[in-house]
Formats: sequence, structure tokens, C-alpha cells
Amino acid sequence: MGSSGRTTGRAQRRSQAERDAITVEIGYALCSAAFAAALAFGAVAGPAFAFHLSGATRHALVVSGAVVAAVLFVVRVVSVLLRFGRATSPAAPTRTPARLRGRVGKPRAGRTPRGPRRPC
Repeated sequence: MGSSGRTTGRAQRRSQAERDAITVEIGYALCSAAFAAALAFGAVAGPAFAFHLSGATRHALVVSGAVVAAVLFVVRVVSVLLRFGRATSPAAPTRTPARLRGRVGKPRAGRTPRGPRRPC
């Protein structure tokens, strides 16, 4: 089967602005997830380094801190990217009705847009 030159659904090419937005969102997801994971690790494993604890207790705190940080990292990345995906691809594409095309963003006839209000 050959390519007919038409694209449908997800096979559409993305513009440079869309690719840039995706790149920024991935970077934001990774950075915010790393920050949240570091805070979680510090909160859970911090007492192991701040106080003189036994070896087993210290090990348990460090391991549990690492697990909590890893889970939080994954959850944060997934939640940010899913939210971005929902925001950029609505379930039903919105279209401007034919009767409004050419008028979107223009004031109605007989009305002028209001400027900034002057103080009394």
C-alpha cells in the first residue's frame, strides 16, 4: 500500500512551534520531577544523615527515601505529560461555525471596543 499524500489522525506533521512546546513540556516535567524527588528523598532519608542512628535504621531510611523519590519522579513526569496531552488534543476538535468565520475577534456592528476606564 502506497502513501496517498494525505495524513489523518496522529500521522499529521507537527509545526515547529508544536515541537518546541513538546520539548519545553518534557524539560519542565523532568526538572520538576527531579526537584520533587530530591525533596522527598531529603525528607525521608534526611534524618538518617542528621542523627546518629543504627546501621539498620539508617539503611531502611535511605532505601525507603530512594523508593519514594523514584515513585514520585515517575508519577510527576506522567501526570505533567498527560495533562499537557489533554490540553493540546481536545476530545472533539473545536471549529468556528460558518456564520462566524471572518467575524471572530471583530466587534459587532454598531459597537466599539471599550478602552481602559478612566478613574473618576
